[in-house]
Amino acid sequence: MTSPDRFSSSVYGQRLARAAQLAAAHQLDGLLITPGPDLRYLIGSRAESFERLTCLVIPADGRTPSVVVPKLELAGLRGSAADDLGLHILDWVDGVNPHDIAASVLPKAARTAVTDAMPALHLVPLARTFGSLPSLATDVLREMRMIKDIEEVAALRRAGQAIDRVHARVGEWLVAGRTEAEVAADIDAAIIAEGHTEAAFIIVGSGPNGADPHHEVSDRRIEYGDVVVVDIGGPVEPGYNSDSTRTYCVGEPSPEVAKQFSVLEDAQAAAVAAVRPGVSAESVDAAARDILAEAGLADAFVHRTGHGIGLSVHEEPYIVAGNSLELRPGMAFSVEPGIYFRGEWGARIEDIVVVTDDGCEAVNVRPHGLTIV
Repeated sequence: MTSPDRFSSSVYGQRLARAAQLAAAHQLDGLLITPGPDLRYLIGSRAESFERLTCLVIPADGRTPSVVVPKLELAGLRGSAADDLGLHILDWVDGVNPHDIAASVLPKAARTAVTDAMPALHLVPLARTFGSLPSLATDVLREMRMIKDIEEVAALRRAGQAIDRVHARVGEWLVAGRTEAEVAADIDAAIIAEGHTEAAFIIVGSGPNGADPHHEVSDRRIEYGDVVVVDIGGPVEPGYNSDSTRTYCVGEPSPEVAKQFSVLEDAQAAAVAAVRPGVSAESVDAAARDILAEAGLADAFVHRTGHGIGLSVHEEPYIVAGNSLELRPGMAFSVEPGIYFRGEWGARIEDIVVVTDDGCEAVNVRPHGLTIV
């Protein structure tokens, strides 16, 4: 059965089977997945992690996966996980050791891997029970999570369209005399109105605040002539995130700002054009970085060119120097070079792109130029 907040059961069934195969290929006996993006990816559940253990146990030998879950949270798990997966439900009550229950699904002294999101509160007891420190399931699930299937790409398109609609309205709110926080409040409401379940992040960096790539918002009043970085996004059901940055100017920019922004626009376009199967992640980073360096702006670009996106806002692949990973169809990531001048202004342009068979598809289509409001 398909629900607006998750895919069909067949999608999750295929993912569970593939995860078991990959665990076996990594010479593991099983995977232990507590609440977080990996659990949501594998069974659709958005259960949360508490002091009581909830854990999906996937045997590498192909046996049916089990879910260890507190009895008092069983209804919530059943309500959020995909139907008809045939999971073994191992519920437990206070006073019982749930780590022993999880361990009972796998062989003694099993070689296991755990999700990155597993709290130490559960990792340490499980390691003691199995007699060894588990490895990270990231190494097993990396390829699955990086290469989006048809349903995931469609979800990313919907998210991209939704955040584009918000950017189309930013000019209504970005007015001299208003504070960054006031503008952010309007953006927050619009993000929800346009179909997101929440605003995962809102950056409104005006004037000198725009020179801080991770500035959020403040009570600074926007002034005429300010360059303003607006970086916004959040999840759209079934939980796939948008993330898009555009740069605005309140009034006409100075000739120097316009000139340097034009170089940034060329750098972002070159990086998007460089995306295709078979090239390395670092080559896309270089495509943007080289153009900025040629214009004397190398020192103004202080971060990687991009990050993967999906159920997490930041996930693999990372588009950064030193990452020789070969791009493959279905990989989705941001392309977001920026330039920053401390104490003065900053600018960034960001699209989410999906690698296709012969290039890439950008899910954001708003104009890339410096938008004058």
